[in-house]
Amino acid sequence: MPSVAIFGAGPSGCYVAQALAKARPDADITIFDALPVPYGLVRYGVAADHQGTKGVIRQFERLFERQGIGFQGHVTLGRDVTLDAVRAAYDAVVLATGLSRDRRLGIPGEDLVGVHGSGAVTRAWNGFPGAEAPRMGRRVVVIGNGNVAIDLVRLLAKGASELHGSDILIEPGAGVQDITIVGRSPAEVAKFDPVMLKELARLEGCAITVSDLTGEGKVIEALDSLHGHAPAGSTKRLCFRFGLVPDRILGTERVEGVAFADGTVIAADTVLTAIGFDGEPGWSASDDGLLAPGLYAAGWVRRGPRGTIPENRTDAQAIAARIAADLPEGPGKPGLVMPGATDYAGWQRIDAAERAAAPEGRVRAKITDHARMLTLARQTGER
Repeated sequence: MPSVAIFGAGPSGCYVAQALAKARPDADITIFDALPVPYGLVRYGVAADHQGTKGVIRQFERLFERQGIGFQGHVTLGRDVTLDAVRAAYDAVVLATGLSRDRRLGIPGEDLVGVHGSGAVTRAWNGFPGAEAPRMGRRVVVIGNGNVAIDLVRLLAKGASELHGSDILIEPGAGVQDITIVGRSPAEVAKFDPVMLKELARLEGCAITVSDLTGEGKVIEALDSLHGHAPAGSTKRLCFRFGLVPDRILGTERVEGVAFADGTVIAADTVLTAIGFDGEPGWSASDDGLLAPGLYAAGWVRRGPRGTIPENRTDAQAIAARIAADLPEGPGKPGLVMPGATDYAGWQRIDAAERAAAPEGRVRAKITDHARMLTLARQTGER
């Protein structure tokens, strides 16, 4: 049977495997990941209080539990195995490793203590191995007008009781009193999902104001409905500002505020940037992901840092169709079993341990120590 290696066990990689398994049930498919656990962005990128979105994992579980897809974790391409070696061992290789470096603002002061990118913050809040959650100050400015920015302000605005049912063990907004979310464009072109905006109306202890609101459309309607939201006893304040272009971050050693091109200054102890992820793919792939014969790319690593999980699914299906057509019939290349790699059973042990350790009100207590994850993943049935 033909063999396929997919590097990256996040949504794009899993969706390619899902579509390819359907199109070519004769293919032997293995998903590799640098971490000992699968699911990538779903596990470590989707906001911890959005367990419904994380529920897509249940689809992906069927890949490994029912459809015979292999998993080899703790394998880093370029460190543990070369791309040339992988291509020699598989009939098709898919790169679906994503992009994770936060895009920089490119203004003075962004290296001050207290400035953090959304990717780094979200991974830390989600328990990414070795990531340390930064301390938030009393006054936080979030720069960005997309859904990631909304995730940040929502989690900062929530009190401890509002995090029940999530998989986050800390209270990100503990001590936070004032949150300002700023966009350089007018409100009517903000890239917020109106549904996510309306979710903010359920905040129990945060008063919301919206400034500089002009235009029309569903985003404007959602923002207008939030203005004046003020539950009794609110201890936090959230303000939306638009049309402000960041000019510099103020401070000597750590953040003291943000200055904007029109002269506006907003005091801040912490600045979070949510303006996307940096890095271009570094190659020119065809529309169906072909990089070279037998080599393909999917998701953000193919087309740059844009697109939601559903968009990645559509992208992955097109790439899987191309791979299915290109794969040979009959016997294929032998594949690889990487020494030291973890397997899906190892992930299940980690999953069970996290669920068993969940404190009251949480669905799991994520293991953040990489060595402990490896130890659990490599255990046998003996005790």
